[in-house]
Amino acid sequence: MKRTHWPLASKLLGIGLAFLLLALLSIAMTLWVSWQLEGGAAAVNEAGRLRMQTYRMALQAQPGASDAERRRTVEAMEAGLERLRVGDPSRPLFVPWNAHTRLQFADLQARWPGLREPWQRRASPAPLEQVDAFVARVDAFVASIEQQLSDWTAVLRGFQFAMVLLAIASTVVLMYTGHLFVLEPLQRLRKGLAQVADGNFAARVEKTSDDEFGQLAQGFNTMAAHLQALYGQLEAKVAEKTESLETKRQRLAALYEVSAFIAKAESLPALAQGFAPLMRRIAQADAIAVRWSDEGNERYLMLASDGLPAALSAQEQCLQAGHCHCGQPVQQPRMRVIPINSSEPPAGGRCSQLGYRMLLTLPVALHQRVFGEIDLFYAEPREVGEEERAQYETLASHLAGGMESLRAAALDKEAAVAQERTLLAQELHDSIAQSLVFLKIQVALLRQAMKRSDDGAMQRSVDELDAGVRECYGDVRELLLHFRTRTNDEDIATALRATLQKFEHQSGLNTELQMHGHGVPLPADVQIQVLHVLQEALSNIRKHAQASHVVLTVEPSPVWRFQVKDDGCGFDPQARQAETHVGLRIMRERAARVGAAVELASTPGQGTCVTLTLKHQPDEAAAAGTST
Repeated sequence: MKRTHWPLASKLLGIGLAFLLLALLSIAMTLWVSWQLEGGAAAVNEAGRLRMQTYRMALQAQPGASDAERRRTVEAMEAGLERLRVGDPSRPLFVPWNAHTRLQFADLQARWPGLREPWQRRASPAPLEQVDAFVARVDAFVASIEQQLSDWTAVLRGFQFAMVLLAIASTVVLMYTGHLFVLEPLQRLRKGLAQVADGNFAARVEKTSDDEFGQLAQGFNTMAAHLQALYGQLEAKVAEKTESLETKRQRLAALYEVSAFIAKAESLPALAQGFAPLMRRIAQADAIAVRWSDEGNERYLMLASDGLPAALSAQEQCLQAGHCHCGQPVQQPRMRVIPINSSEPPAGGRCSQLGYRMLLTLPVALHQRVFGEIDLFYAEPREVGEEERAQYETLASHLAGGMESLRAAALDKEAAVAQERTLLAQELHDSIAQSLVFLKIQVALLRQAMKRSDDGAMQRSVDELDAGVRECYGDVRELLLHFRTRTNDEDIATALRATLQKFEHQSGLNTELQMHGHGVPLPADVQIQVLHVLQEALSNIRKHAQASHVVLTVEPSPVWRFQVKDDGCGFDPQARQAETHVGLRIMRERAARVGAAVELASTPGQGTCVTLTLKHQPDEAAAAGTST
């Protein structure tokens, strides 16, 4: 038979309803008894009225009483007896009947006709003894009612006492029920929680019922068991996490170490020779070989090795692609784990002969370009996890980045040298070469004069040759000055003052520098081009202007503007040979490299003004100069 489990709410509600029903029953019985007492008290009053009416009838028997009064008294007596017999619920009035009261009331009714006849016949009234006897029967009837009322009063007191006992019992039962069903389970839960709070996860709460507290006890026990299991595994999990974090820290430290070394390497051999022992230690390999590949990935040249026998290193100094496990060309560069079989033939089994049982190859690739390969040799096979694979591939990509950086740096140096050579060739072509052509022409004229024995022409040619040699020597000095010019990282004014001082020392002319306002500093490459343009303008003043004073005016804002003005003889800018004599073309080419413009203004007899204006902001000008 299936057992019914009552919830706690149903239990408390059942107990409460039971006590409520008992209380209602007690109240109903009390009300019923009170109703009986009230009706009996009214019956006693009505019976007392019968006594009074009897004596009134006796008094009305005396002479002088009217028949109407006698008749009303008789009717009142009969009405009273009738009310006692049938009762009156509206008052309420009813006799608490029992055998004794019925006997007394029947005797009273039997005596009434004998008392009533004399009054109805208008004869002489009944004797006083008969009236007293009737009143005595009324008193006996009243006494029987009062006895009933006394019994009912005792019953009422018994009900009231029972209600007091019921209230006390209800209170005790409710307190006991509350303690049994609520307080005691709560106390067990509180003790269990206190034990768990103290770290005793083995604490359990006894389940004594299947109500809500039983479910709470079961849930607490499940929670405690789960906490106990978690706490039991906590140390293992903490140790596992600590080990994982330490592994990650070591890998990160290794990555930083390799990155720092790659950033400091200055050549490809130094890069490979320093990378090999670091990679071997990180990968815990028995030996390592770092190989460089040509553009077509057909040959693999060994750049460095660590732990590899000298014989094997010498034999595999240069491998053909596909010759053995190392240097295998693949369409998609990826890491390979290759088990080495000791039963391989000697032609391809040099690794197995040396005791290696596993080979791990890492392509050194960047942007789908393979620079080489890293070969890791192991004497015993080992598992390589995904995190280790990712770490090794990251280190290989860093090595590829370092190789690419060295290659890019070499290309930048080569480009810089080529650019400097181009500038040197241009300077030689635009200055010394023209002077040498002029000297060649004068030598030809000198020979012709010598053939003609023309002393005047020979002297003029010798003078021209002397002036040309001097001018060529000056051009060489100026070129040396240009190529040794250095700039200041922040303030161009220092470089300008140094340039004017050198110009004063070479030419003996007075110079003046005027700075108006402040502006954003020029980048170094822009500064050097500006200085070269200004030096070319000063050189033209020295050669051709016949000036005594030179003013260099600088305006940094809104854009940089440089103006070189002399008080020399000036010239006609529209003349065909003006650009050749003053080197305007050279200055414009230099200015174009930094996005600037050169303007020339001159009037014969009033000097010359050369203006250099940067058309862009300094950062944009620097970008333009870098791209040229």
